[in-house]
Amino acid sequence: MHAGTWHGHRPRHHDPFRGPHGRWERAWFGGPQWFGGRRARRGDVRTGLLSLLTDRPMHGYDLIRELEERSGGIWRPSPGSIYPTLQLLEDEGLVTSTEEEGKRVYTITAAGRAELDERRKRGEAGEPWEFGPMGEGIAQLREAAFGLAAAAMQVARAGTDAQRTQAAEILAEARKRLYAMLAEG
Repeated sequence: MHAGTWHGHRPRHHDPFRGPHGRWERAWFGGPQWFGGRRARRGDVRTGLLSLLTDRPMHGYDLIRELEERSGGIWRPSPGSIYPTLQLLEDEGLVTSTEEEGKRVYTITAAGRAELDERRKRGEAGEPWEFGPMGEGIAQLREAAFGLAAAAMQVARAGTDAQRTQAAEILAEARKRLYAMLAEG
């Protein structure tokens, strides 16, 4: 074995712009909850699934896509949160499932509709993909932010020390201007 290896694997060169899986990750913008799909609160997934299933029966992948689409890409639930929740809802009798063309299709039951209605009456169940003032310009802002991040990464990798310093100053100024804009209302 080589020195500095672990079970025969060579350690990766640390790249500050890449995550542990060798790709750039959303952590640069505050983790998965910022642009790439916010982290759901407990109950959001449950409410979202029941709400979507009032429209029509769907399979898991359709539900994931629909939640992402209705949130404008802000909320992207993982299969690891969707499928266990669907199983729990089925165990509780709030949804049923059938096998259709190799896919499990879920349908809300009368008990599921009643629970959703009750949650809405208590104010616990607005549509989890509605985020108030966020929405309309979020896609443009996301594209601009990721474009800016890509340019910053390029400067970090290929620029000179002077260019990196200048880029850091530009980014700091942009951050200040954004906060000033918010402060003005």
